[in-house]
Amino acid sequence: MTTRILPAVGDPDAARSVSTLLSQLPDAEPAQPVTDSTQLVDTLARLAAASLDELPEVVLVHERIGPVPALELVREVALRFPAVGVVLITADASPVLFSAAMDSGARGLVTLPLGYEELASRVQAAAQWSLGVRRHLGGGAERITGPGGTVVTVSGAKGGVGATVTAVHLALAARASGRSVALVDMDLQSGDIASYLDVQFRRSVADLATIADISPRVLQDAVYVHETGLSLLLAPAEGERGEEVTDRAARQVVSALRGRHEVVVLDCGSRLDSANAAAIEMADTALLVTTPDVVAVRAAKRTVRMWERLQVRKAEETVTLVNRHHRSTEIQPPLVQKITGTRVAGVAVPAHFKELQAVVDAGRLHELDAKSTVKQALWSLAGELGLVQAAGQPGKELARAGDRGSLGLRRRTGGR
Repeated sequence: MTTRILPAVGDPDAARSVSTLLSQLPDAEPAQPVTDSTQLVDTLARLAAASLDELPEVVLVHERIGPVPALELVREVALRFPAVGVVLITADASPVLFSAAMDSGARGLVTLPLGYEELASRVQAAAQWSLGVRRHLGGGAERITGPGGTVVTVSGAKGGVGATVTAVHLALAARASGRSVALVDMDLQSGDIASYLDVQFRRSVADLATIADISPRVLQDAVYVHETGLSLLLAPAEGERGEEVTDRAARQVVSALRGRHEVVVLDCGSRLDSANAAAIEMADTALLVTTPDVVAVRAAKRTVRMWERLQVRKAEETVTLVNRHHRSTEIQPPLVQKITGTRVAGVAVPAHFKELQAVVDAGRLHELDAKSTVKQALWSLAGELGLVQAAGQPGKELARAGDRGSLGLRRRTGGR
């Protein structure tokens, strides 16, 4: 997801410094700096007249901008263009100025001399806030769910029902349509995404657990980019390290990922802990996978009731997927819906494990044949959940080539 940034810096040397740092930020699209307050307001007014979506997500205001003083300019931009996150650049990091900047409507403050980590963190936070505001204002609602990308959690009613296979293929389907996708293994003690995708990587979600402010660079170091284009955040190799991931850490990780990806899929396994509970609570869609047998359906009902008791998720806000479905089984999807009180997905995954066995044993789940009925069902589910980019939208070629497009402020159509 690209963040458009408009710097307002009057001093040429400071403008060059700001532009250089902005060009190093991942997924940033900086515009040419405007040199005074009048030019900034006029530029924003022209873009806003065309569409809310034309406005940049972030505006950086240097303390020496003129002729209007910086704090007054921040206040004017915040009042006239509430969907823009304003960040003040200043050498004064005193609590008094910080309070004054917040009162004026700034979404953050970056101190001089500029540092990469601080700038990246403030820009990311302001961009996420901007996207959240636009969603509530109605701008870009078709492309954005929540303050950033769409978050889907996949949980198993019990072990072995196919939650990981489901999570992997939902992510693969979204990625194949041209979207930027993060796949997270939140089954912290026994996650198998690395095994299913033939990945060996020393970093994991546990490495982010103790970091108070996850910057784009820190996140980038913890993520493994798979050959399919998926950004993988794996479970720790040592299962006991999963206890390091608290609910607060999980919320930070999910927020950081959804700020940089259009789709975030989390495999939560079948065990509920504080981290998984936080992720399920934050998710736009919580998917519960079960099989059509008495033991699994009872487990699904227990899981849904537990989520309700813990105020994690209401039954009616949960989607249940019936895996290994066969027409001859006594338990059919309508009965699962009645027993669990959830909404059952319109797609049921057929019981054809033979199609999966070879790729699962080889650790190459992403190479499952396109003719596989299991794959077709799971990719149809991705479309049902809104994870797949609509046909005809540009963006697939960009996703493959890594092209960020124009550095101007003009909104690109299609995927962000």
